[in-house]
Amino acid sequence: MPAFPKPAFTYNFSVKEQIDLLLAHKEKRHIPQKSKTKLLIASWNIANLGLHKRWTIHAALIAEIIDWFDLIAIQEVNVNLEGLRQIEAALPSHYNLLFSDKAGNNERFAYIFDSRVVKQLEMVGEVAIPPKDHRYIKLPGVTSSFTGFDRNPYLGSFQWRNTNFVLLNVHSYFGSNSKKNIHRRALETYAIARHTDLMGNSKYAFSDKIIALGDFNLPLVEPGDLIYKALVKRGLELPKHSTKVYSNIADDKMYDQIAFLPSLKNTIQANGTFDFDNAVFPDLWQENHSKFKSYVKYYLSDHRPIWMQIAF
Repeated sequence: MPAFPKPAFTYNFSVKEQIDLLLAHKEKRHIPQKSKTKLLIASWNIANLGLHKRWTIHAALIAEIIDWFDLIAIQEVNVNLEGLRQIEAALPSHYNLLFSDKAGNNERFAYIFDSRVVKQLEMVGEVAIPPKDHRYIKLPGVTSSFTGFDRNPYLGSFQWRNTNFVLLNVHSYFGSNSKKNIHRRALETYAIARHTDLMGNSKYAFSDKIIALGDFNLPLVEPGDLIYKALVKRGLELPKHSTKVYSNIADDKMYDQIAFLPSLKNTIQANGTFDFDNAVFPDLWQENHSKFKSYVKYYLSDHRPIWMQIAF
């Protein structure tokens, strides 16, 4: 997406003070500590990472949140890797990095994982639907045809303890809220759901433990929402959220989701959304709400990380 306007002001802050605020809010939002018996997976669309000119102090705050999880899928990584490298430098050395080539909007996908806990396995690559199978990607009421992904989901395979699992890192097409673009987004979403279902139930499956996560540009988790219906049409499930914290900082959309096959339902221990924007820079918020929002969107993100604790 196009870069957000860079704030026309300087705001000085203490990284330590902001991290203390984040840690206090982490406890409030019941994000568990890392555990040897449970895996913490997260997903975060970090706005225009590599396109926005963040400072080292902003990378430190982003890295602090990433460090709470064993494995995190990142969306909106720009073809310019400077932003991703900034965050990598701010993380402890035991974190490893995996990223894709550029796709639509010059975006990459990335995985960041704690190599002490998670091992990368052999299967990695982009998810593509063969042209001969495009005819199967159809939905009631949608007359347009599926022609492929704008950004092919990025598949990564990993091992935690003795369990192999697969993640599909997703950033669905948005375009606009026009009917045409919503239908295109719905077809992409159904293509992901169908692929996940077929993968998980194949006798040749690398693993039947498959999770699709990322920015689905899903407005609302409601039965009448076309994107939501497309996502769950093949049996994928979404974790139930205990609190109504939306995944965008405008606090009105659930764009970001973690979707899993029904066989994994009983392995999920906890989940949530971390609204970091309700913790950081309180003095800037008090001074000017508009300046606060522009600063947070540009230097941190307009999306909040979502997370899930799982015990395979």
